[in-house]
Amino acid sequence: MLTVTDLDVYHGSSQTLKGFSLSLRAGEVLCLLGRNGAGKTTALKSIMGLLPSRSGSVTLDGRELTVLKPHEVPKCGIGYVPQGRRLFAELTVRDNLEIGLMARNTGREVMERALDLFPRLRERLDQVSGTLSGGEQQMLATARALCIDPAVILLDEPTEGLMPSMIATIRDVVQRLRDQGKAILLVEQRVDAVLSVADRVSFVENGKVRATVGVDDLRADPSLLSRYVGVG
Repeated sequence: MLTVTDLDVYHGSSQTLKGFSLSLRAGEVLCLLGRNGAGKTTALKSIMGLLPSRSGSVTLDGRELTVLKPHEVPKCGIGYVPQGRRLFAELTVRDNLEIGLMARNTGREVMERALDLFPRLRERLDQVSGTLSGGEQQMLATARALCIDPAVILLDEPTEGLMPSMIATIRDVVQRLRDQGKAILLVEQRVDAVLSVADRVSFVENGKVRATVGVDDLRADPSLLSRYVGVG
């Protein structure tokens, strides 16, 4: 479904992705793990076209994405939930969701499906999004991405700063989306959260995927966690 091949990305003269490659299948959660500054967030931004690549390829079902402008990438069916949520804080919950609908001209039934995953948002449709709790804002950012009816969802640190109950809610939604056949690329620092939802884990170091393993294999041999993340 989503294939990234030998992607080279620079910030100025500094190379941040070096031959970065991964593949993501429908109905799968692939997690990127690595230390801060390893290139995980850069990889998501590059897939979305927000950071241009100097070489390499990003394809979705065979369609090349690197030639597209950033606003065209979501129209291909990729939803992006950035770190920090990036909501329109002065607009209502409903307004934020409707902006998601406009990105790909999807129908109201798509928004209803997103709200089914986050029933708390139904109670707050007319509330200004900047007054929501951190967990509710994360729900809204995810629901807004789902309003484009994506086949692929990129989630960057979705549990950062959240209470345990809210983390459980986000984890459950990720599992439900996977069961619906969505392909999910997840950047997460919480190893316990990763092991509970991911199918495979790719370890990122110095802008390159160094190893990709199944979660069951990682549980059996956690030495990669110590090597690439510093925990074990």
